[in-house]
Amino acid sequence: MTMERTYYYRVGGHALAVIFTDEANDDRLIPSFAPFRIEEEPEEVLFTMTVDDSLDWQEDGDEIGVFDCGGCNHGVYRMADGGYQYAVHDVQDVLCSRMRSNADFSVCQVSLFGETWSQRNYGLNNALMMAYAFAAACMGTMLMHASVIRCEGKGYLMTAPSGTGKSTHTRLWYDNIPGCDLMNDDNPVVRIIDGQAIVYGSPWSGKTRCYRNIQAPVGGIVRIQQRPENSIRKLRPVEAFINLLPAMSNMKWDERVYNGICDGISELIRLVGMYELGCLPNAEAAILCHDTVAGKD
Repeated sequence: MTMERTYYYRVGGHALAVIFTDEANDDRLIPSFAPFRIEEEPEEVLFTMTVDDSLDWQEDGDEIGVFDCGGCNHGVYRMADGGYQYAVHDVQDVLCSRMRSNADFSVCQVSLFGETWSQRNYGLNNALMMAYAFAAACMGTMLMHASVIRCEGKGYLMTAPSGTGKSTHTRLWYDNIPGCDLMNDDNPVVRIIDGQAIVYGSPWSGKTRCYRNIQAPVGGIVRIQQRPENSIRKLRPVEAFINLLPAMSNMKWDERVYNGICDGISELIRLVGMYELGCLPNAEAAILCHDTVAGKD
């Protein structure tokens, strides 16, 4: 007997529905979503994801690429009906889930294959993250690989390749600049709403458990680079675009998604701009960055 349970969440202003079809899976698999849960059924949802381990999975689509999710590669298949199928693997290359979606990602299905709670959590969490990013791409919404610190009511996004020092730099802001708090440490949501850039906390925060249902106007965006001395400069729009595109959860194989993300990046640069910080991991770097970016005209 099927015992469907539906949970609703609101992330970055978008509502979504997760349906569990059996007793083997429930919302305890995604504890990072708890702060984003809403009790009443919303009028509309960004997407619906049904979690059903009994689904029949056949790789009858064309493999079109690999989606890099923080060093873990997920196979991407284009189906005959225009939808997609993903094979989600963890860092040990264990198949944790398969996800199938329609063409615009409004309807998704996922089966979990991991034997441990961590593997099943990883499989569902990553499926939800991809569905969110791709469903919202045409709505001025971007899931950005960044660490974001809030200071005096505004969010400052630090972006760089993994291991470069994003989290270290936001920690230096927290330790040395009064009035700071961490909003998210890996995948905040950035939206363009009525001509303003807004950053939101999200259920995806990498290794740092910072799942905060909060938002703030974007105060600035900074690309971090390790250098033997501290320096900062504002990037030209074309430089900013080249640096921001790899930081966004994107899918170059889908014209709708890709164009939506590119349009969002262009508007974000127009509204906020972007800086490049060459730095040492010290307090002076954080102060230089804050005084330049937060103090800009």
